[in-house]
Amino acid sequence: MRYLDIAWRPNTQGHARTGIVVPRFGETAVARNRLRRRVREMLRREVVGALPAVDLVVRAKPAAYTAGFAVLRAELADAASGIAR
Repeated sequence: MRYLDIAWRPNTQGHARTGIVVPRFGETAVARNRLRRRVREMLRREVVGALPAVDLVVRAKPAAYTAGFAVLRAELADAASGIAR
């Protein structure tokens, strides 16, 4: 994926769990927290409900800092549809 790395593994909890990693890449704390909040909200609203029981880790790439909300949302939705299959 262009903006995010995604890894997942089945779990025995019965529901999806998520983790978000946003490395510094020379960005400010404000930029990192903004990106983390965006990704968390996208996961909460659109992705987690469609996932089977998996542990999902999303790691931002440097290009994610400049990507728009719609672009990140589309990338996460594509990944979620691949995981749900």
